[in-house]
Formats: sequence, structure tokens, C-alpha cells
Amino acid sequence: MYFSDIGIIALMLALGFAVFAIVIAVVGAVREQPQAIISAKRAVLAVSAFLVLASAMLVVSFLTHDFGVKYVAEQSSRSMPWYFTSAAFYGGQEGSLLYWALMLGIFSAIFAFTSRRAPAKLVPYVLATLMVVEGFFVLVLVTVSNPFVRLPYPPQDGTGLNPLLMDPGMLVHPPMLLMGYMSFSVPFAFAVAALLSGEVNSDWLRSMRRWMLASWSIQTAGLLLGSWWAYHVLGWGGYWGWDPVENAALLPWLTSTAFLHSTMVQERRGMLKVWNMFLVIASFALSIFGTFEVRSGIISSVHSFAYSDIGVYFFAFLAVIIIFSTALFFFRLPKLKPDQEFDSVVSREGVFLLNNLMLLGITFATLWGTLFPLISATIRKQTMTVGAPFYNSVNGPLFAVLILAMGIGPLLAWRRTSPNALWRNLSVPTILAAACALVLPLLGITDVLANIGFSVCAFTAMAILYELWRGARVRHAHGEPYWQAVYMLFKRYRQRYGGYVVHLGLVLLAAGVIGSHFFQVQKDVTLKSGQETTIGGYLFVYKGNLQSYGDDQQSVAALMQVWRNGTLVDSIQPGRTMYKNFDNQPASQIAITTLGVTDLYVFLGDWSGPSQATIRIFINPLVPLVWYGGVIMLLGGLLCWWPDGRKRAVYGRQGVKNGRVAITTPEEASKVAVDKGASV
Repeated sequence: MYFSDIGIIALMLALGFAVFAIVIAVVGAVREQPQAIISAKRAVLAVSAFLVLASAMLVVSFLTHDFGVKYVAEQSSRSMPWYFTSAAFYGGQEGSLLYWALMLGIFSAIFAFTSRRAPAKLVPYVLATLMVVEGFFVLVLVTVSNPFVRLPYPPQDGTGLNPLLMDPGMLVHPPMLLMGYMSFSVPFAFAVAALLSGEVNSDWLRSMRRWMLASWSIQTAGLLLGSWWAYHVLGWGGYWGWDPVENAALLPWLTSTAFLHSTMVQERRGMLKVWNMFLVIASFALSIFGTFEVRSGIISSVHSFAYSDIGVYFFAFLAVIIIFSTALFFFRLPKLKPDQEFDSVVSREGVFLLNNLMLLGITFATLWGTLFPLISATIRKQTMTVGAPFYNSVNGPLFAVLILAMGIGPLLAWRRTSPNALWRNLSVPTILAAACALVLPLLGITDVLANIGFSVCAFTAMAILYELWRGARVRHAHGEPYWQAVYMLFKRYRQRYGGYVVHLGLVLLAAGVIGSHFFQVQKDVTLKSGQETTIGGYLFVYKGNLQSYGDDQQSVAALMQVWRNGTLVDSIQPGRTMYKNFDNQPASQIAITTLGVTDLYVFLGDWSGPSQATIRIFINPLVPLVWYGGVIMLLGGLLCWWPDGRKRAVYGRQGVKNGRVAITTPEEASKVAVDKGASV
């Protein structure tokens, strides 16, 4: 018996237990039988265990070079290092689907272990919904996309990974992004459970908020790593090209971001219930759409797999999700009425609504641009492409308004904000942003759009820091040193101040995008040994080519020196590697030198013998801010996700010390005033 045979058996058993879990969970919910629900949990754990076993068998097949397995022969070779051989597990369609199912099994098992924290009525429906999704993926794996299919005549060696995947990013980006897609299944299961059970109050939101935060953080990491990978591997000088598959990964991130904002409004004011339910369902549907888009091959992308009939199954599953969720949504719509109405547009909930409108606007524009080539090919029989200029011109202003709203929101009170309070809170950030707009032209930034973008970023950054300072000042007035006051703010209000950290990271990322978009400089030049070229104040000296040969590859590197003001900055070797198994398809080794907040990005375009090369050089200002901002966003997401470790105090029951009510933040002070009928 081969390891692959064990893998097939494990998949079949996983499918059987998934079906059993669905049936017994529904029976337990309808008949209110706790023992049936316990059986469903155990069945979910069995599904997870069998998927772990199947995945382990596939990895072992790779590591033992069992080329009798068709998938192993297609995705690996004996010359590959063991870590790339292991990563080949998710390098193709079949393995990536198995990884998707594996991660869902693990997340489902985590929910089964922690289900006591969720409302009891929701648990069986959550389990059943998760197993329906799991059952679909395992059914596809068993029938039309089996990674354990064996060849009648095993080859002596395999083809190997695509050269573009032979990069350290392969070890982190694909698994993180696939996990991100999968993780939206759990919030979706909570939403379906709430709709099926009729328990659509705020309890289901509180139970699944951290699940959605985890999904958002994972997807953020996947997008960030994907941008980093594209920047370091593809050689076009950028990190985001509005490729259809990139867009598909961004879509659920946008809707989940909108949800994380509007859920606070529902918990605080009992409003935006319809929004929240819609956004959770949309996030999951868009994650399935992204999976469908990559695996169907119907949309041209450098990330897509070849055209496959598997796309039909995903399209049908997506259609079922949309139809079922929509019908359930409208059935429960009468129960989703808001508890309160908007008191004023100039309020925190008003800004949250504006955030949602901007995020959904970006989502719609991105989805439309992604699908338009397919729609035009179907209706007009003519394929029309949608490029980066469309997305930049449409989404750019929307992102600017979104970032501006991020700065205004924290400075507004709930319910209503008086004109005096509005000016008092916004005056400092506004003055600093205006000063930024006046100073930037003196620094050589004369582009109007860039100036507006930087000024908006400055306003929001100052607004967030100002809000942090106000909170620390209030605590300092009660006797705490400033450093302790800041620490206590983050400790006691992790969700709020973690959100501010996320916003600061996004502002930093946006500044990096603005700088690299408006001020990137490019130069293509053909040099002979000893010749030099200048760009952006840097001198590049070409010394010749260094060529090397291996059993299945050929490499060439251009030897260069980078000088600035008579000082040697760096010695670089941009290169290309050609792989024989892929018809000498080249993979690029980009030379990136980071100097402060500027990247020198050098790509070897072509070469002739040992002493001539065509070099493409980019000067990319502020690109490092993209990575720094992304990391800060992840840290903020972790702060929001991290449990408080204490019970939140209910308003109106604050402790009294020395005869005074302990108010720790300006927001609490404004809340007291508003609840008493005052205008803040």
C-alpha cells in the first residue's frame, strides 16, 4: 500500500464524517438534543483528523519522491530543496484545495473545542454550516481534483515547481492567503446560524468578532506578503498591479474591514444590523469567488491555474451560497430593524456609515473592473481589458475620503457632535495638515494630487495621535505618568486603541503608495563592461556578467556597483535563472537596495556574452513605508484580537473613588454628557 492510498481513504472518511456531522447537528438543533450536538462536535474533530492524515500523506509522498503520484510528478523534482518540495504540497490546484480543506478542518475543530463561548442555540447550526462547506471541498477532492491519482508508468523524475514559485515567498504567501480565504467560513457560519435560529441580536456578533478579526488579520498578512513577493520576484518595479487575482484577494478584505467598523455601531447603538449581516455573507461569497476565479482559469492572470472544469463546480457552489443566503436574509429581514435611528450625521456612527460606503464603493469598482473583460467577451464578443489607470482614477479618491474619515471619526462623539466640539477636536489636526500642504511644495513636491494625498495622511495621523494624547492626558490628570497612561489605555481598551494602530499603519502604507506612484523614476539602458549610467543622483557602474550552469538550470548575473556623491553605496548582482524543465523560462533575481525610505530596484532585462547587459533601474521613493505600514496594521489587528482578560464594565456602574466617578477617556466624558442630553 502506498502513502497515497492512505490519503485517498482518509479523504473518503473525512467526507463521510462531514455528512454525518451535518445531519446530526441539524437533528440536535431541531430536537434540542445535547447528545446529538456533542456527537456532531466529535464528528467535526474526526473530519479534521482525517484531513490532517491526508495532508501528511501527500507531504510524505513529496518528500519520498513518489512520482507515481501524478500531482507529485507535476509539482516537484529530485533537484528541489526539501523545503520547496514540502511547499509544493500547495503549489498546484489539487494540493491547494486540500490545504484549503485542511485549514477549514482545523478551524472547525478549534470552534468545536471553544463552542462554550458561543450562544448554545447557534452552535449546531455553525457546525452544520462549516461541514457543508467542508463537505463540498472534500467532495471535489475525492471526485474531480484528487491529489492522490497515480500514474500507470511513474517517471524517474518530476517536472518541478514553476520557476516563479522557487522563492522563499512560496513558503509563506500562498498558505497565508489560502488560509485567509478559508477563514471567512467561520464568520459566515455564525451569520447563517443566527439567521436559521432567529437569534439575530448582538450576541452572534460578540461571539464571532474575534473570528472575523482573525480572518481580517490573516488576509491582511496574505495581501502584504503577496505584494512583497510580486515586488521581489516579477521584476516590473511595483508591488500591486490590479491583477484580477490580486483584486479577488482584496475584495473580502474590504468587506470584512467594513464589517469590523459597523459592528461597533450595532453593539453600541443597535444600528446597522442589515449592513453587518450583509457584509459577513458578502465576505464569504467573495472569498469563494476568489477561489473560483483562480481555479477556473476563465480570467487571464499571471496567478491563475490553467482552464479547468473544476470552475463549474465552484460556480455552482457560489450560486447556491448566494441564493440560499439571500433567501434566508430576506426571510429574517423584519428582525433586523435598528433599535435606534441616527440622531445626527455629524457623529461617530455617521462616519462609520461613510466608511462603509467608501469601502463598498471600492469593492464594487474593483469587482466591476475584474469582471468587465469577461462580461464584454460574453455580450460583445470582444475582450476589453481594464488596466491600472481605471482603478487608480476610481479607487484613489475613494481611498482618500476613507483615510480622511478615519481621522475624523475618533474625534466625534456618539449620537451628535456640537459645532464647538467639532472645531475644538478637529482644529489641531486641520492646522497641521494645512501646514503640511504648504511645506510640501517647498520640498519639491509640486504635484497637486500627491500634495492632497500626503496632506490627508498627515491629517489622519495627527488626529489619531491627538486622540491618543487626549486619552493619556485625562489619565495623567488622575495621577498616572504619561507612559503608564498610554500603557493603560492600550491595556484596558485594546479594541479601540488597537484600531487606532491599524489606522496609523494604513496611513503609513498609503504614504508609501503615494510616494512610489507619483515619484517613481525608471531608466532602461544597455551597457558594456566598464560603462556607467546615472539616475536620481545615483551612479551605476557595470562590471560585466557572471554565468553559471547546473544540471537543470543556467544562471547569469550582472556585476554592478552603486555610487552616490563619490561613495560606494552597494555592490549588486541582478540576475536571471533559466530552468530546462520549463523550456528555459527565466526567473529573476532582483537587486533591491534600501537606503532610508527609498529603494534602488535593478532588474536584468537581457544580456549578450560576458560583457554586455540591458539593465532596467527604478528609483522607488517611500516603498519601505508600505511594508512598515503593513506590519503596524498587523500589530494593531493582533492588539484588537488579543483577549482583554477582564470583564468590561457596564456604563452607569463605574467605580467611584474618592467620591468621583472614574472617567478614563475623553470618549467616556462625552458619552456621559450626551446621555444626559447635552450637546458635546
